[in-house]
Amino acid sequence: MVGAWLLLWGGLALGCRGETAFLRRADDSTGRCTYSFTVASPVEATCPDAGRVPELRAELAALAARLSRLESRERVTGGSGPRGGEAGGARDSQQAAPATRLEAAYSELLQANGSQMCTAAAKGGHWGPDRGVGVWGGNGPAWSPPRAARAGTAVRGAGSAPAHPAPGPAAAPRWDPQPLAYQELQSERTEVPVSRLLEETALGRPGSEDSAGCGELVWVGKPVVFGRAESIAGKYGVWMKDPEPVPPFTRETTWRVDAVGTEVRQLFQYEAAEQLAQGYPAKVHILPRPLESTGAVVYHGGLFFQPRRSRTVARYDLRGEAVTAEREIPGAGYHGQYPYSWGGYTDIDLAVDETGLWVIYSTEKARGAIVLSKLDPETLEIRRTWETNIRKRGVANSFVICGTLYTVSSYSAPNATINFAYDTATSTSRALSIPFENRFRYLSMVDYNPAERQLFAWDSFNMVTYPIRLSRP
Repeated sequence: MVGAWLLLWGGLALGCRGETAFLRRADDSTGRCTYSFTVASPVEATCPDAGRVPELRAELAALAARLSRLESRERVTGGSGPRGGEAGGARDSQQAAPATRLEAAYSELLQANGSQMCTAAAKGGHWGPDRGVGVWGGNGPAWSPPRAARAGTAVRGAGSAPAHPAPGPAAAPRWDPQPLAYQELQSERTEVPVSRLLEETALGRPGSEDSAGCGELVWVGKPVVFGRAESIAGKYGVWMKDPEPVPPFTRETTWRVDAVGTEVRQLFQYEAAEQLAQGYPAKVHILPRPLESTGAVVYHGGLFFQPRRSRTVARYDLRGEAVTAEREIPGAGYHGQYPYSWGGYTDIDLAVDETGLWVIYSTEKARGAIVLSKLDPETLEIRRTWETNIRKRGVANSFVICGTLYTVSSYSAPNATINFAYDTATSTSRALSIPFENRFRYLSMVDYNPAERQLFAWDSFNMVTYPIRLSRP
């Protein structure tokens, strides 16, 4: 390869009025081998016409543009078959003229390049064959051979070396200066969606890596509004989706209860959250018993709720449209005995997480502290109970994620926090300070949906969701 470059420079030196060329080989600042040639000017002691270098570059660009136009014309008028490399060297008469003009233009371009290279060499330029480009001394632009008309066409001045086809899309080799035949330089571009580069893509969205497995709550995002109640009955309420639906219902089926009133019996069914936003339910279920406040949840094909003025929990089967189970929670306060700080008869609150169904309440024995019990979703039998040290009236609401109870500090402060966590695995609690925004300043319901990894909330007539992030397990 180096020998071929020496031959090339020998030819260029002969074209530069026969002047002697001096060769120097040395490593540059990056450790790459660099060949430098110096040719003394026969008539000039200095370089008064250094300003002609931009003109030469402009001429070179004009020649390259001319070659590109000829190439385009040749593609229109010429055939698609190979030339010059076929047996016998026969060419079609209609192809000969465009090819001749193209090769003549390319030869003219090479001559102009040679003249410019001689001028640059006289001014201290250098050529790096192992770099694959000619460097025009100083800050000038790099030069690389222009494209020829076809991958198999040999150019004049290249000797008898065989033509090289253009590499395929999978191969993008460096410029090979030997033999001096046509070789197309290629590059590949990979498009990456911006969303991959943003942290928001991993903020606990369904299907993201952070959504896999359980972990501790570390972040709650801004609320996203899905709908708004228009009547006073919707000042506070509850809305939800079933994380484990039973046909004919799906995970997109959305449920809503407007909880203001003494005889709250209507359960609105929507095919999707978009229908909820439009305000047109697909069906309205009439519950056999009125429910109390905003503690209801939908899970595994049933609505679980606290019947009004009782310490019991009931299961309403959504397909059969009947109550299939009911059980009293021993010692649980009800109808305003141990509510959350916002009131609303929120003594008994139901919750769902990755592990199943929970009930959050307090008792006289616990002296107003939150008691957390795990329920059997079919029979409502209490499987296990934890008594925390978190005062129920001291928090605005609570929810369960991965077996850990989390509480919200305020229902009306715009910049509230997730302020406590109780881990049922270790039976210990800890203080937190995770920012939580009450955009409409009257938070009456917060529940976690383990299928969507989001919080569902009701904030002064508005049905909202909060994206969340969990730590890696």
